[in-house]
Amino acid sequence: MPAARDDLRDFLREERHCILVEVTGAVGSTPRDTDAWMLVSKRRAFLTIGGGQLEYMAIDQARRALRNSQPIAAMSIPLGPEIGQCCGGRVGLSFAAVTPELADELIVRADAEIARRPHVYIFGAGHVGDALAAALSLAPLRTVLIDTREDELAASRASGIETCLTAIPEAIVRDAPAGSAFVILTHDHALDFLIAAEALCRDDAAYVGMIGSKTKRATFKNWLLREVKRPKLLDRLVCPIGGTAIKDKRPSVIATLAAAEIMVAALSFAAAAKTGEPTLKVSR
Repeated sequence: MPAARDDLRDFLREERHCILVEVTGAVGSTPRDTDAWMLVSKRRAFLTIGGGQLEYMAIDQARRALRNSQPIAAMSIPLGPEIGQCCGGRVGLSFAAVTPELADELIVRADAEIARRPHVYIFGAGHVGDALAAALSLAPLRTVLIDTREDELAASRASGIETCLTAIPEAIVRDAPAGSAFVILTHDHALDFLIAAEALCRDDAAYVGMIGSKTKRATFKNWLLREVKRPKLLDRLVCPIGGTAIKDKRPSVIATLAAAEIMVAALSFAAAAKTGEPTLKVSR
């Protein structure tokens, strides 16, 4: 996700003097785990180690070090009433002045983390597709908004995501990495069916969802039987996306509900791939 990389690079370029704060230990109930870190300068902070009094203490210590040009010893902080937090755990923090060498290491680390993120491919940059891209833009996912229409992609209001103009969207499905999520909501039902069938034929997809109604789902089932000869593929399709508990057809509502189920599917698939455990399946 280029925007995320640029954010870190921009911060490091603009804040030449800053402190790296890392969570080095997390015992019991804690706001974040040992993969959390943040950068603190005299006037700004980048990322978070969990917020609350813990983070305020860390920022205060970092800025004191910047003012006095002094190193900070590692800290072990109990998250109890004495600091105004009731998590009950204990957090270890380390502090390091960011040198040019350390800045390069942080960029490499951030780029590697971004590269590991699950991919989400949104086919269709219409009202719902654009709203969904915006809803997913803050999530730790690599979101790609795809359309055959240049004007629709150019009009997208989502930031921090990738866009792809292509005449053959189904080819993107074939080339996507394992664990990808595919969300289909183009302007053409025939194109929806073609992309959905391609995605459902992949056993390693974390999620395949298509916008639509019961009627569209039934029509797609008949199309699968006639064109693909594999109607059982429908069992893995999420349609409609976003669930049916809330009867609201506004694009922003559909996008918010769908974003949650896509996040659950994509991140649980990625976690299960690491441990070998069964993945959580979403179907409708």
